[in-house]
Amino acid sequence: QVQLVESGGGLVQAGGSLRLSCAASGHAVSNYAMAWFRQAPGKEREFVAALRWTGENTWYADSVKGRFTISRENVNTTVFLQMNSLKPEDTAVYLCAAQLWAVVPGRIPGDYNYWGQGTQVTVSS
Repeated sequence: QVQLVESGGGLVQAGGSLRLSCAASGHAVSNYAMAWFRQAPGKEREFVAALRWTGENTWYADSVKGRFTISRENVNTTVFLQMNSLKPEDTAVYLCAAQLWAVVPGRIPGDYNYWGQGTQVTVSS
């Protein structure tokens, strides 16, 4: 069992920045790849970024590449999402997810075993 708790969402103007955090706890957290997804009202949940607890590889959706950065702090098993140059279309609930034994993290929600409760990000124009 893995527990994921997100924080850091809020209201920001277009062009601004936010940093989200996902604190992971539970059994064998290091066996999971970690990802951020987002879901806007009336839309499907979509992949944003992912990483593993080992190695330097990161994966991004094309829509956020160059603006968002995913990173990790292994000691505290926390994953971050630094979001810069935010746009109104980035407005969504952002959710942290964990996928067991992923060599390459999946990009669809069904690939993931555990989810956080989400944190709201609202970007005003």
